[in-house]
Amino acid sequence: MSKPKVPPATTGNADDIEAAFYEALQSGDIEKLMACWGDEDEIICVHPGGARLVGAAAIRATFDAMFSNGSIQAHAIKVRKLETMSASVHSVLERIDVLTNEGPRHAYVIATNVYHKTAQGWRLVAHHASPGTPREMQEVSDIPPVLH
Repeated sequence: MSKPKVPPATTGNADDIEAAFYEALQSGDIEKLMACWGDEDEIICVHPGGARLVGAAAIRATFDAMFSNGSIQAHAIKVRKLETMSASVHSVLERIDVLTNEGPRHAYVIATNVYHKTAQGWRLVAHHASPGTPREMQEVSDIPPVLH
């Protein structure tokens, strides 16, 4: 029997839920991580090279298995956003800190996080990640950089 969801650390915007998601990964806290997800039956998660996971039970089981090896030191960098009043799509480059036989190294994952504004506030409804390399640090874009 699963525990009731713990509310996210914040009921703010999609950026706040994304921060809570990555904090939960870094602390290995399955309850906080699952609280970031929406209640919809069709929430989706795809890990690099993995199957499409549909629904909270499948997503939770996979993260539980990952956390059995420790927390995941994933950091969202180079975030690009497309936002509307009720949806926010974040394309992120994730830097994963890993310990190898040669010492600490970085692995990279390209991920898309989709958030919907629900009655409970913003929630994650899709996380789709693909393997990346340091080469992805170099972005291909026809949009000129903007200085504020």
